[in-house]
Order: sequence, then structure tokens, then C-alpha cells
Amino acid sequence: MEPQIADQILNQNTLAKRIIPCLDVKDGRTVKGVNFVNLQDAGDPVELAYQYSQQGADELVFLDISATHERRKTTVDLVKAVAQNINIPFTIGGGISELADAEALLNAGADKISINSAAVKNPLLIEDLAKAFGKQFVVVAVDTRFIDDQNYVHLNGGRVKTDWETFAWVKHAESLGAGEILLTSMDYDGTKNGFDTSLLAELNKDLTIPLIASGGAGNIQHFVDVFKKCNVDAALAASVFHYGEISIPELKQELIDNGLQIRN
Repeated sequence: MEPQIADQILNQNTLAKRIIPCLDVKDGRTVKGVNFVNLQDAGDPVELAYQYSQQGADELVFLDISATHERRKTTVDLVKAVAQNINIPFTIGGGISELADAEALLNAGADKISINSAAVKNPLLIEDLAKAFGKQFVVVAVDTRFIDDQNYVHLNGGRVKTDWETFAWVKHAESLGAGEILLTSMDYDGTKNGFDTSLLAELNKDLTIPLIASGGAGNIQHFVDVFKKCNVDAALAASVFHYGEISIPELKQELIDNGLQIRN
């Protein structure tokens, strides 16, 4: 393929907005809570993954939300089962702390890996992963909460506050080779009151890598707002998809009707 054509395709894909369902998995089941607590069962992750792939989701994120807290690795067999049932890019996170973990998940069917707590504890892991597998393989997930007039990064599924101010950490992660940032506002997560557009818009001003918005989606207008107000590259949601409150085809049509470019 000619370099110019490749660049054009890349630019078109970069401009197109992505819709990403998220499977938060605990003990082999998809779960969902509010502000990271009071988790409720939301279904079988393999079945949900297949449905989203068929409905036209652009990507899928699978987060083993208790792996880090329980000091274990992501369940590779479950990852394999999901990967075998979908035909869209697949990001996996949870319990990844070294190159061997990432390689095992890549072999199990991951297209990208997501690191959060391990990256904060060992920032050079971002650099190592980017060098070993390419920047496009490395998604740095950031769980943030507003405390004392500042946004702070939290670890272990939101259980542990760090001293990292969110903007500073995101820029540092980018400098080390992060390919994308997946930002979840813990204050908005599960509330269905909309994304944290003020935080996302401010953060996206200085980023040169894709930003994925997460936390707070409750209706289709919230997706329209986060794309138009923040110019994020992708929007991630869970419960509104899991419980059938929003269908992906309907959402995509509404985005098109609002003049937004989406992936086919």
C-alpha cells in the first residue's frame, strides 16, 4: 500500500468516533455498580461480547476488575472464550504487571492491553510495553476522583488514592509511550447523569493521543455531548448496553444525524 493512501486511511479512522462497550468482570461474570461499589450481576461476558460484536460495536474492553486487588492475573481462559466469539478489536485489562502478562493475553486474543495500577507503581512498564509490542497496543486506564479541588488518580479498582494529579499523570503516561488514555470519572461512573465533559474537554486540549471517555453514560444525548463538547476519540459505556437501555445501531444512527463521523 502506498504511504499516502495508508496515511489517508489512518486519518479517516482517527476522525471517526468509536463506540466501546465495557465488560467489567468479577468471578467470571459481568458486573456493574455505581461509583465503583454495590456491584450487580449484568450477565455472561462471552454472550454479551458476541451480542456487541454483532450489533456493530467498534471495539470491546474487558476489565478483570478485581485481579489487581486480589493479586492475581487476568483469567486467560475466559479471555480466549470472548476472543473466539467476536470480530472486533479487543482490549483486556486487570492484573497486568509485566511483559509476560501482556504477551499471554496477546496470545489469548487481545488486540490491546490496558494497564492502570501497575503503570502508576512502575511507570517504565508503559515504555517497556510500547517498545515490545508497539504504542498502539498500550492503553493506559486512569480512574480519577475529584478531591479537595483536584482530580487524583486512584488504584486497585478505585480503592486507593495516589498523590498523582490526574492531568500530570496522563501527560507523563503519554510521554512514556501510551497509545491511548481510557479515562474513567469515578464521581460520574454508573450515575447515568452524563460524562464528565468539563474534565474530558480540558484534558483533551493537551493530548496528542486518543482519549476514551468513560463513566456516566445514561442516554444517547450524553454520547452526542461528549463527542461534540470534548472531541474525544471514543466513548465507553457498560450498563446502558448491558441492560438494553441503548442499542448500538440506534446510537450510531443518532450520532450520524448529529453530524458526527463514525466507523462503519
